[in-house]
Amino acid sequence: MALNSRYEPFLERITVEPGKCGGRPCIRGYRLRVGDVLDLIAHGASREELLADYPFLEPEDITAALLYAARQTDHLILADAS
Repeated sequence: MALNSRYEPFLERITVEPGKCGGRPCIRGYRLRVGDVLDLIAHGASREELLADYPFLEPEDITAALLYAARQTDHLILADAS
């Protein structure tokens, strides 16, 4: 199994709907944005705290948010050769 296909089930948890949260990526159609999860983690929230504060949230959702963010930063940037 390829590395990318191993993570596809996690990434399927990320949804984007034009009429919800301004079209920003959310967790499984809920109004909890990937950015919200990342911001909470960046400010020190643990997985356990997130799961306690958001009863609908599953451990795999947190992993999905982190994987989604990692994918977003993995874009090739070409430097100007001049």
